Amino acid sequence: MNASFLPPQAGPLLTRHLKMGGANPAGIRLDLTNRYLTRAGQPFLPVMGEFHFSRCEAEAWPAELAKMKAGGVTIAATYLFWIHHEEIEGARRFTGNLDIRRFVLDCGRAGLAVVLRIGPWAHGECRNGGFPDWLVRKGIPLRCNDPAYLALVRGWYAAVFAQVQGLLYKDGGPVIGVQLENELVDDAAHLATLKQIAVEAGFDVPYYTVTGWNAAAGARIPADEVLPVFSAYPDAPWAAGTAPLPLSPHYVFDAERNDAAVGADLMARTAPDGWQLPYDRYPFATCELGCGQQSTYHRRVRISPMDAYALSLVKLGSGNNLIGYYMYHGGTNPVGRLSTMQESRATGYPNDYPILNYDFDTALSEYGEARPQYGLLNLLHLFAADFGETLAPMPFAPPAAPARPDDPDTLRYAMRTDGTAGFVFVNHHQRHAALRPVRDVRFDTGAVVFPPVTVAGDIAFFFPFGLMLGGVRLAWATAQPICRCGDSFFFAAVPGIPAQYAFEGGLRFTAGPGVTVQDAGGVRVVTLPLAEAACLRRLGGRVYLGERCNLYLDPGSGALRAIEDGPFAYRLWEDGRFVRRSVHRPFAPAVWTLTPCPAPFSPDKAGAAELALSGAPARWFALAVTTPEGFVTIGAPHDIAQIYADGRLIADEFGTGRPWRVPARLLYGKTCHLALTPPTASVWREPPA
Repeated sequence: MNASFLPPQAGPLLTRHLKMGGANPAGIRLDLTNRYLTRAGQPFLPVMGEFHFSRCEAEAWPAELAKMKAGGVTIAATYLFWIHHEEIEGARRFTGNLDIRRFVLDCGRAGLAVVLRIGPWAHGECRNGGFPDWLVRKGIPLRCNDPAYLALVRGWYAAVFAQVQGLLYKDGGPVIGVQLENELVDDAAHLATLKQIAVEAGFDVPYYTVTGWNAAAGARIPADEVLPVFSAYPDAPWAAGTAPLPLSPHYVFDAERNDAAVGADLMARTAPDGWQLPYDRYPFATCELGCGQQSTYHRRVRISPMDAYALSLVKLGSGNNLIGYYMYHGGTNPVGRLSTMQESRATGYPNDYPILNYDFDTALSEYGEARPQYGLLNLLHLFAADFGETLAPMPFAPPAAPARPDDPDTLRYAMRTDGTAGFVFVNHHQRHAALRPVRDVRFDTGAVVFPPVTVAGDIAFFFPFGLMLGGVRLAWATAQPICRCGDSFFFAAVPGIPAQYAFEGGLRFTAGPGVTVQDAGGVRVVTLPLAEAACLRRLGGRVYLGERCNLYLDPGSGALRAIEDGPFAYRLWEDGRFVRRSVHRPFAPAVWTLTPCPAPFSPDKAGAAELALSGAPARWFALAVTTPEGFVTIGAPHDIAQIYADGRLIADEFGTGRPWRVPARLLYGKTCHLALTPPTASVWREPPA
């Protein structure tokens, strides 16, 4: 099969046309063109991960941010939920787990920039979309330019700014942007007013973002005033009903940015009044790539590592130049003084969510554990850090033979290129469907023709051509570039495809099995099997290879740590080779016991209401742990699970079919009980793998 490409889709490069940008005290400017973001005048490709500080204990922020940094995230995005901070009118709180200033300072110490999503309406599966009950009860028009509402917004924005004053990019701080509102699709005038209020409050930042999704016409935004950012999720657990959904379109390459534009080929390209978001004035940027997803009560999803990785890779290959995830790190909802704060049907929203659990089945769990997509996604993030300046200016070139989500035979591929160099992207994964092997594929970029490869299995990858490795030009490679360290360049071998390299001047070689180090005329090429490459980390300027563990640097001491408990081993890259080392850490994992018992008490109103969703009585167990270390794993099938410690709800979950893991430290030294309701056939669950 010959796989060729249509011409790249690129209009004229526009610069300084948007009313954004700014410099720090060192004079380093952050700007953006219509194709990519720039730093000091050069293209760069940042990685943004959502982490809600108010859904995590403040004492854990430094370590969790260090894990995000180790995973290749460069920007931490976070919502400020108005209801979390001002549940009672006039009684604003920015202390403890609500201390946004402390969180921003922790981000700066971790080496992360910050985007504050300041609302005032946020959603985020929060009660009233983040509006306090008292605001909703006022009876004034909300999310519009009503004077009474705007007066309250001014107070909210001013209160938030007072907490972060002096921490903006222009001050030398980490705050580089703010997001205004969320999912407001039809009121450009209101978004413009929100920007004006934010600037008047003091938010003078390089980037102002808004969510841009709607129908194919795009959200109505104040043109040139804000950067529209987009989303793509593996599934839609908010969908009504419990029937299977159509196959996701996000696993085929397409320059379409709109998650809501499923079936865009059947939609009008403009709104009835002629509105069309001017996409060609903005870079393709995302804020909500789903590297996980939160189950609703009626739709339970499980996101596989390849669901997350292939989705992000497909968007990167389709032109995405800001890799933004929602959520990158899960969390735990706070419980208010007047109500629970999660979205529910009882509050007029279409979905029921757990009271506490906002795990999101994502890269870093509610309790800070690393899931497999954490390491896989880091392959893309390391690449973006080292080769983003090369990739970002390259436009998207569609395949000559495009695929459909329901087509198991047509190869899914695309290219980004400047005409002489570039990257060929391939995806052989479709959530909830098996794709058939495609044999003897020859990618013809117009500049080079790759040797034939067979694309098979559940995999996604990209190949470079014309890529400079130091002073040596790589003509092509059938391996995926990851990062560099000095004169060493690291690649991942794609399962089932020999890792071959061809350089200008005629040098060619093939990597062997395992980790292979080869000389390429003054530079080293290091090839790792994909499974091992997922544990590759660059920390403090050095390259480490964890042995089935995820490494990060302790934010206090700077010592090397593993996310996983207990002793760990790793290999450090030095002097052109990996040197094995190990770290001994005492670990006494908890032994836990479950003993059936009568209902020990009547749960409070909220807890009882959550259990009542299933319509079946709960079974109760006394739960005890011997130490605070490790996790309790609840593997028994269930519909709803709750854990109480000393009579207080501390953890809950809607069963997805996966074991539920809860830290023993939450239970140790307390009288604990587990409530389980039986599985029900009235909800949608993930089909068997």
